[in-house]
Amino acid sequence: MDGKEEILDLLRENARLSAEDISAMTKKSEAEVNAIIKSLEDEGVILKYAAIVNPEKDETCRDKVFAEIEIQCAPEREHGFDKIAERIYRFPQVKSLYLMSGGYDLKVVIEGDNLRDVASFVSSKLSTLNGVRSTKTHFLLKKYKENDVLYVEDESDRREGVMA
Repeated sequence: MDGKEEILDLLRENARLSAEDISAMTKKSEAEVNAIIKSLEDEGVILKYAAIVNPEKDETCRDKVFAEIEIQCAPEREHGFDKIAERIYRFPQVKSLYLMSGGYDLKVVIEGDNLRDVASFVSSKLSTLNGVRSTKTHFLLKKYKENDVLYVEDESDRREGVMA
């Protein structure tokens, strides 16, 4: 494993690691670590550092509504799905957008303040775009795990019972 991959793996696990910590873990100098991280940022490999927040415990997020929308659309000549994807990802409500294989073409994850916001977005903005043939909206009810992060606390008692 080269230095870049090793450092990327460490940062994927904990983006708050300092160059000093990474240096100690990789046996590279702090200057080498800083140079590798800078090159990863410059090359666009590292796009952003972010905190993963449990929405159940964050008051500003607790009442937000998240929906996953399956979109069937017509690809554009010479651009495929890229142009319609670009029109969709520019909406501030869109948190994620993926080109998919299977029964639909694009998967969009959006955030709204309430059900009405999400419904309005789908009916007035998303479904009216040229090329959109159909949408199917699924509302997120509870997050258990996302990107290897558990959002639920295991409160069960795992001790074994004792028979007398």
